[in-house]
Amino acid sequence: MTAVVPSRAHPTTEERIPIRDIRPQVRGGAVPAKAVRGETLTISAVVFREGAGEVGANVVLYDAAGRRGPWTPMALVDADADRWEATVVVGPGRPGLWTYTVEAWADPVATWRRDAHLRIPAGVDVELTLAEGALLHERAALGIPDKDRREAVTAVAGALRDEASPSLRRLEATTGRAVVAALERHPLRELVTVSRPLPLLVERRRALVGSWYEMFPRSEGAVLRPGEPPVSGTFETAARRLPALAEMGFDVVYLPPVHPIGHTHRKGPDNTLTAGPHDVGSPWAIGSAEGGHDAVHPDLGTLDDFRRFVARAGELGLEVALDFALQCSPDHPWTAGHPEWFTRRADGTLATAENPPKKYEDIHPLSFETDFEGLVEETLRLLRHWMDQGVRIFRVDNPHTKPVSFWERVIGDIGLTDPDVVFLAEAFTRRAMVHALAQAGFQQSYTYFTWKNDKRELTEYASELALGSADFLRPNLFVNTPDILHGYLQDGGRPAFETRAVLAATLAPTWGVYAGYELCENDVLAAGTEDYRHSEKYELRPRDWAAAEAAGASIAPLITRLNQLRRAHPALQELRNLRFHHTDHDQVLAYSKQLVRPDGSADTVLAVVNLDPHHAGETTVSFDLAALGLPEDGSLKVRDELTGEIHTWGRHTYVRLEPGVAPAHLLVPLGPREAS
Repeated sequence: MTAVVPSRAHPTTEERIPIRDIRPQVRGGAVPAKAVRGETLTISAVVFREGAGEVGANVVLYDAAGRRGPWTPMALVDADADRWEATVVVGPGRPGLWTYTVEAWADPVATWRRDAHLRIPAGVDVELTLAEGALLHERAALGIPDKDRREAVTAVAGALRDEASPSLRRLEATTGRAVVAALERHPLRELVTVSRPLPLLVERRRALVGSWYEMFPRSEGAVLRPGEPPVSGTFETAARRLPALAEMGFDVVYLPPVHPIGHTHRKGPDNTLTAGPHDVGSPWAIGSAEGGHDAVHPDLGTLDDFRRFVARAGELGLEVALDFALQCSPDHPWTAGHPEWFTRRADGTLATAENPPKKYEDIHPLSFETDFEGLVEETLRLLRHWMDQGVRIFRVDNPHTKPVSFWERVIGDIGLTDPDVVFLAEAFTRRAMVHALAQAGFQQSYTYFTWKNDKRELTEYASELALGSADFLRPNLFVNTPDILHGYLQDGGRPAFETRAVLAATLAPTWGVYAGYELCENDVLAAGTEDYRHSEKYELRPRDWAAAEAAGASIAPLITRLNQLRRAHPALQELRNLRFHHTDHDQVLAYSKQLVRPDGSADTVLAVVNLDPHHAGETTVSFDLAALGLPEDGSLKVRDELTGEIHTWGRHTYVRLEPGVAPAHLLVPLGPREAS
């Protein structure tokens, strides 16, 4: 006897309304899409059914405890593709692994309304159609909990049965504002289909939004006197710089490694291979007789001093991010205690770190081939040690030189108990690896922004970050680092520093600067390189901040204003809302960021930036104002948030931006009262 194979030819209710191509979705749902509390998230899907019946759809979020949130209706945004979309605001629930589903259904009331408006004016089945509509509205009213809305829908059923009234007037009762609103909020749903749950990793807001400042504690308060050994700054002296960082509006102060530094093969000034007796070495050459990754350099102070530094930062509204670099100097305790964690070359020596053509003679990388589990265990111990000191953000050095599976294990384990901890991946490498690390759990990623300086590059790359990879990768736009002084900054002087600050602060929700950027430091070691002369990686660099500010040599006021605007405008705290607009000039970039709130009001920022640090940008800018819900007729009043000036704007507007005078316009539309 032939076995009977269950047939799939007769669909069940769950299959009647297909739901396809749900977005966001990362690797088919194998990896969670990312969001933070309070973030605006667009969810879309293809929803359709057989025949000509109308359908509806909605989105439901489930928090980390599995609690169902309110459902959000979806709107048909592309009729040809049957693409439905809803914008949701991620609620205030605790961080963790959330899920979301798309629900689709047959909408009998909408189907009836559409058909009735065709039949009744044509005189086809008038009374029968009206009677069917009355029954549908009575059924719909049963599912409406609110008394006033329920009565509004019930009244429509009565109006449809009122044979003394003209048929068109009876039909008109179904389009009243109250009844339409009631049925939008509580539709009559048939053949309800629910998609499979898709994962959504919800994290704290700092994972998406922040302004970072990188500083070397040993330089703050350092003393350099000719003929005398240098005196290092300490955690105590570095803490004196924190109020200035808070006044500039920064949220995160990032510290390079604070551990003991090796002596063997220590680097001298400007990365020379021979260090003098008083050269301080690179903080990334971690480990000496004084300890390894769980110790602090004795010149900086004690672990108690570090905790006091963290506490002082917290008092000022700053979080401390600590560099986490899994590498060792030749003097690190691990080289003797765990030789299996290192690679030996054919001559028996430990392999040194390399990034051709650069070579780091003072650093040995780890090998994950011999004792993977041991390295996972030790890494977790170290991270939790620094978490116990108050650190909740780690900037991870060169994570792309370690297995992706290693970070999945480590970050996943931390996230189970401490989901508020944020990891930033410092990986200037291939896109595939950058994306893999983000999908492995890193909350933020360094980007190629530093090397994107012309209009085409910026447009393409910023669009990629905002749209192409935003479901799993959050960019941190650092304008410079101790390793990267781009040629644009070398050659462009102060205007170049101003332009890049405006771009980084407004293109993405998180940006960062390395100390000295506000002074427009651009002294390069050698032409054709990106290395600073007198690099702070290898020597102390005390700066006279007060003198620079008094002399007008600092762009701190601009940085302060940018950080103020980032806090004042929620649109600048979103990643996915970036839209570029047309300009006639190949060195003038125009873009907008807009956040539409649940009540329908909008926060909008229009940006026009001159990318040429040497010449004025003079052009016509064509913002797509209609797409932003703004008037195009030349009546739009905007305030430039950098200057306070008020301008009148239209669909096509002439602008001139002069380097050294105005690097950009950051425009905010004014309401009627403000405009007057």
